[in-house]
Amino acid sequence: MRISEGRSVGTTSSPRGARSRTAPDGIGFGSCRAHHGEILQGVFEHEGGLVRGLVTLPCDLYGSYAVFEPSPLPVLTVTPSDRVKAFRAASEALAALGRSYAGGHLYIQSETPLSRGFGSSTGDVIATVRATFDSFGRVADCETTAGLAVTSESASDSLMFGEDAVLFAQRSGFVIEGFSAPIPPLGVLGFGTSRDGAGVPTLEMRPAVYDAGEIAAFAELRALLRRAVETQDAAAVGAVAGESARINQRHLPVPGYTGLEALAARTGSVGLQVAHSGDIAGMLFDATDPDVGHLMDEAEAGLADLGVTKSWRFAVGGSEKDPS
Repeated sequence: MRISEGRSVGTTSSPRGARSRTAPDGIGFGSCRAHHGEILQGVFEHEGGLVRGLVTLPCDLYGSYAVFEPSPLPVLTVTPSDRVKAFRAASEALAALGRSYAGGHLYIQSETPLSRGFGSSTGDVIATVRATFDSFGRVADCETTAGLAVTSESASDSLMFGEDAVLFAQRSGFVIEGFSAPIPPLGVLGFGTSRDGAGVPTLEMRPAVYDAGEIAAFAELRALLRRAVETQDAAAVGAVAGESARINQRHLPVPGYTGLEALAARTGSVGLQVAHSGDIAGMLFDATDPDVGHLMDEAEAGLADLGVTKSWRFAVGGSEKDPS
């Protein structure tokens, strides 16, 4: 079997994936939360072949916000001017709406750190698609947004699906498998794994080449995650994240990983999660555990002993849907 790197086709040729709303053409708004790397990332069987896929861990600490102001002139501009992927997303969204002749100005506001694994470019792209569609009284569905995001940035995370847990083909723009519920409630103690916090050059990274044993392990982790979501088993989700992180150590090593993994085990974390194309990681905790706050305090103190002095906390999972 071969790994498919193809992209979805047909998502930008017509507005079939857009739902109308009652509003005149005008200024459009869109937003998208950040993410914190992945719970699972690898290659997976799909329709007789292998395709790259991931399960994203949403993070509400940061977000991207977009405003699109259409113009009768066929000129498209963006502020800040360096948001090239967002510019491309606005152009693709206009084409999908049958408005390729139109122009406008796109404003992006985001405080999401770059090159660390928070999904800064994906957030900008999704917010842009939503704002551009909104300006013409349309709402892009998740599948259309996914196709446009992959076309705009080559690889995208699954933030357009909100809290829905999906195994997403990040280079092809489709859902490999949709799980039955959101991931169970988790508390996350996040931190950086590089000494300078400068991140990694994600644009220069080549896709990992997994061996047969790793591919077989990914199939098992996919099945385990499916059951974990069905039963809302936080410990099993943590086990999936931890094993995915261990496999990807061969492809993007995390400095001091052995010590971090040992600390997670000592402090009651259900698993260590990493960004597979970034320099952030997180210790996952069962948010329903009444001692979760104390456990995270202990883990934070342990990180300081390892020389990690900056960390952050957030919660994820459960039935609440992303309002954006």
